[in-house]
Amino acid sequence: MVNKDALIDQVTNVTRFPRKDVEEVVDAFLELIIEKLSLDEKVNLTGFGAFEVKDRKGRKGVDPRTLEPIVVPTVRVAKFRAGNTLKESVK
Repeated sequence: MVNKDALIDQVTNVTRFPRKDVEEVVDAFLELIIEKLSLDEKVNLTGFGAFEVKDRKGRKGVDPRTLEPIVVPTVRVAKFRAGNTLKESVK
């Protein structure tokens, strides 16, 4: 698994930019995606994929402890859809 620190290290090795600079770029990139999604804007990275916010409809459910019926409210969730280049590379 590659976490954020490992990703920063790998980008640092490939680009030979200082780790601090790469970390700032990665943090800014992630913050911008979060900001755009919070403004209900779609973020499309051609070939890689698209991030967008969707509504997950409310539904009826059951509380597993009490078996009482409950209503699960509608919520907004972030979704990612892989682009063609990414899909092809993982086949």
